[in-house]
Amino acid sequence: MSALPFPAAEVRPAVRTALVDVVVPVYNEVDDLAASVQRLEEYLAASFPYDYRVVIADNASTDGTWPVAQRLAARNSHVWAVHLDAKGRGRALRQTWLASDADVVAYMDVDLSTDLKALLPLVAPLASGHSDLAIGSRLARGSRVTRGPKREFISRSYNLILRTALGVTFSDAQCGFKAVRSDVAQRLLPLVEDNNWFFDTELLVLAQRAGLRIHEVPVDWVDDPGTTVDIVATAREDLRGVARLLRGFATGRIPLDRVRAELRRPDVPSTVPGVPTGLLGQLLRFGAVGVASTLAYFALYLLLRPVGAQAANLVALLVTAIANTAANRRLTFGISGRTGALRHHVGGLAAFGVALGLTSGSLWLLDTFWPGAGRLFEVGVLVVANAAATLLRFLALRLMMHRPQVRQLPA
Repeated sequence: MSALPFPAAEVRPAVRTALVDVVVPVYNEVDDLAASVQRLEEYLAASFPYDYRVVIADNASTDGTWPVAQRLAARNSHVWAVHLDAKGRGRALRQTWLASDADVVAYMDVDLSTDLKALLPLVAPLASGHSDLAIGSRLARGSRVTRGPKREFISRSYNLILRTALGVTFSDAQCGFKAVRSDVAQRLLPLVEDNNWFFDTELLVLAQRAGLRIHEVPVDWVDDPGTTVDIVATAREDLRGVARLLRGFATGRIPLDRVRAELRRPDVPSTVPGVPTGLLGQLLRFGAVGVASTLAYFALYLLLRPVGAQAANLVALLVTAIANTAANRRLTFGISGRTGALRHHVGGLAAFGVALGLTSGSLWLLDTFWPGAGRLFEVGVLVVANAAATLLRFLALRLMMHRPQVRQLPA
């Protein structure tokens, strides 16, 4: 019996192992740096299937952190050390990531609060090309977190602000455990302006708006009680960053269409993601725009008050009404471009007329029946009148701008 002819063996290309840079940003960590880096490197050597480097990014430390980092790099070829002349976690990540020749760049906090077992699930979807960015999440289902109620409340409140104001879909912006494909980092990082703690949030928001795929990994996370982060200062910085991004998206200053084209995502729509269609989500966004409009209104009113209450009220209300309609088109109802803009602004001006009647009428009644009322009481009356006018404006704009979804009938 003759042997069956087998086809010639297929020549397969050699398997290429991805190179991963794990950056550890540090500032004045002389006491903990050596132990943390040794633990991280030993874990990678024993359990990580990819080539790797541990990159210590020293943020202008003023203690003995930099000499320790140099000694660690001299003893182990897998450990590198980079020194920066200025502070800032975002600055350190931008510099090390942009200079890297690795396939994937990642970072983690030096306290290793996140269980290292989550590192491979974080990196693997990027090394395979399945995802563009990956984040560890303390708020995703399946995560196990040990921290105090104060930090828990702050973290959840911050992420609620991001979902409300920026329409994000990822669950945890500030967990110090993230990774990104290097080709994606090269295109996104030049657009990230923040050099400190808001860096993470800004990177993720830009990635989502560019249509990139963000992979979330539930993590086991234990709070470091010795952290030196100034929560109040960080919160102020984050809120300023949110406001800056809102301005950038509203004016079109951030060139995300170019990023989509460079990363071959031209089919991804450039509309605002996550714009809520439900009443509650729209009310939250409308309320945020309304707060800003009201503050602007009273600033203009008090500035123009010397020319007379009625004239100051008219000008301040007209200017803020136009700005309010434009902001709500974009941020509350997710409408961009000129389509329907004239109709929306006409409707907004009609709502302005109602608001003018309420506020001017309130001032007339106050001047007629209580001419001696103080300036503080006058402003209080206007607050109530503006609240009623704001509710009417929301209902009018929602009626004009609501876009019912058209269901396609089955063939």
